[in-house]
Amino acid sequence: MINWNELRDAAIEAMTMAYVPYSGFPVGAAGLSEDGRIFSGCNVENAGYGVTLCAECGMISDLVRSGGGKLVAFLCVNGNGELTVPCGRCRQLLWEHGGPDMQIEMPVGVMPFSEVLPYGFGPEDLSRVDRKKDV
Repeated sequence: MINWNELRDAAIEAMTMAYVPYSGFPVGAAGLSEDGRIFSGCNVENAGYGVTLCAECGMISDLVRSGGGKLVAFLCVNGNGELTVPCGRCRQLLWEHGGPDMQIEMPVGVMPFSEVLPYGFGPEDLSRVDRKKDV
């Protein structure tokens, strides 16, 4: 069973550490792995806007750094502690580590990730094509 309150608390705690001097829009993210571990991250902005890191990036880094695993649940919050939605780039990142069955709590409720990112692209798609050897 997913304890959404515990995940939200982890995301809110992470959000308080966000580095957002340019947008002023802190975000915290939290995910739950199959084995019950919770991971979190916050957004980290940069004067070179294109290299800003989303909260989801920090959360996935925390997951990978501590041994990896598959995410079964995820949510992210804004600076008010309210649920918010992951951007498109982060949806792709989450697909890689959670897949279509991962549960995500969105402002409209809990849903499988396949509803948030229909027809997601993942590692299995790479094996469906013969790769060129001379590239």
